[in-house]
Amino acid sequence: MCGGRACIAGHRVRVLDIVILHEHQGLTPDEIVSRLPSITLADVHAALAYYYDYREEIQDEIRIEREQIDEFRRTNTSLLDSRIGTGNQLAS
Repeated sequence: MCGGRACIAGHRVRVLDIVILHEHQGLTPDEIVSRLPSITLADVHAALAYYYDYREEIQDEIRIEREQIDEFRRTNTSLLDSRIGTGNQLAS
């Protein structure tokens, strides 16, 4: 467990990170290992097997994380936006 979420044993790579890379970004297990060289191909397959066994739980975690990101974006201005304004000032 890592921050209360399932992760690859001995690593701080969460199962949901592997799922996002595989299911949402379309990376193959080999491509995931290339991006995260501290894990093995067996680790990726184990994470995906865990996901398939606990799909609803992992999907809930992904949904909650996305909601937290959306809330953060709504309540915080990016550094770039704060420096250039909202864009409306540029059009005037």
